[in-house]
Amino acid sequence: MEVCALPPLPRYPTVDELRVGAAALAARHPDRARLRRVGTSRAGQPLWLLSLGHGDRQALVVAGPHANEPIGGATVLRLATRILGDARLTEGADATWNLLLCLDPDGLRRNEGWLSGPYTLGRYVRHFFRPSFMEQPEWLPDGADRAALPETRALLALQDELRPFLQCSLHGADVGGGFAELTHDLPGLARRLAHAAVRLGIPRELGSYDALYWPVLGPAVYRIPPPRRGSLTAAITEAAVDSTWTHPRRYGTVTAVVEAPMWAVDAVADGSPPADRDAVLRAVSGTLRRDTRLLHRLVARLRPHLPATADTARLLAPVDDYLLVCPRLADAWDPQADDGSGRELPPLSTAHLAALRIAGRRLALRTAGLLHQAVTVSGRDPADVLPELERLVDRWSDDYRDCCAARWVPVARQAEFQSRVVLAAFDLAGRHPSPASRPDRPDEPGRGSQAALPMHRE
Repeated sequence: MEVCALPPLPRYPTVDELRVGAAALAARHPDRARLRRVGTSRAGQPLWLLSLGHGDRQALVVAGPHANEPIGGATVLRLATRILGDARLTEGADATWNLLLCLDPDGLRRNEGWLSGPYTLGRYVRHFFRPSFMEQPEWLPDGADRAALPETRALLALQDELRPFLQCSLHGADVGGGFAELTHDLPGLARRLAHAAVRLGIPRELGSYDALYWPVLGPAVYRIPPPRRGSLTAAITEAAVDSTWTHPRRYGTVTAVVEAPMWAVDAVADGSPPADRDAVLRAVSGTLRRDTRLLHRLVARLRPHLPATADTARLLAPVDDYLLVCPRLADAWDPQADDGSGRELPPLSTAHLAALRIAGRRLALRTAGLLHQAVTVSGRDPADVLPELERLVDRWSDDYRDCCAARWVPVARQAEFQSRVVLAAFDLAGRHPSPASRPDRPDEPGRGSQAALPMHRE
């Protein structure tokens, strides 16, 4: 495997470092770079947009949509430097690049306990934060307050202002591989993603849990399906099919969601048929059920002793989401169970099974990490749960390392992989523009209606 050398990028940037870095670029290139405030977070922090070039064709790149996925910030700074150094990407393409530095700065600040390293799974989990589904700003829940979050409103307004031909949403898988999701096919993207993955030593995720039921456009490239109706509970167990990803489709925008892994697992790139599919599925489902029962017991012991503060509520809200999701996923994956959906699992490769195993452990480990924080933030442990949570975090983190062979991907390689896929999507979207969507129709879900919209996968 050929792995290219990269300039050092030792750690993820913080919210403040993103602003400082972007401001420095704008100051050095006042004729080509502009930094402006496009919104305000729930906690009053500014949302910053760095715009590069003066072309008519607008590209929008959104970093930090998930609080625990900081790689997008490193990527936008890397992209900005590259764009400013290559006029073919601006004047030569009649393009303006618009880089939103961080969509959820409040959430990113809550992850600063692990951002600077050392990068171990145990440290990440103990300082991990990700808000509840309803507080994730990329998603548009049903009802009159679909854009209740100020961060969501700011992003929607930016999309309506720019009407971009390309939107890229930058995500980071904590454990797994690299992949992309598209609202419209971009022929050639799978080949370019593969080239970047090989050069950088990153496995392609050939059976992503996020896109388990989605069409495959090419290896590690998936098609985001059209909006459909669905209950909130069902939506949480699946990937988002309507959100700020698809809002600008009325302008003919192509949205590319680009995932880069923090810890890579080579098994997610194994497209071979599994030796015993059902046995693996039963084991994964059984483990998830056992972990969920254990976590329920810990929550029941802990909850009565926690202070009734806003901080505690923010930590427990995603815990409740995860504990709602886990049993449904266990039933959906178990070949001997009926989850009530009437839908069978698609054909599964070894890569799919590895991704499902990783997803089950991810949900349990995140829940344990959030409970660990709830105890440590309160400063007391009257229920005596902290020793057990410490053991769980260590054991489940070791499981990733020993059973999944998870290995750390340096921040520079994560950012370079994501940058290369974004630049490939930019090039291909210019060559293969998507057909503009029809005008909004009130009788079509997601087109001016208030139909129930699925939200986010974990």
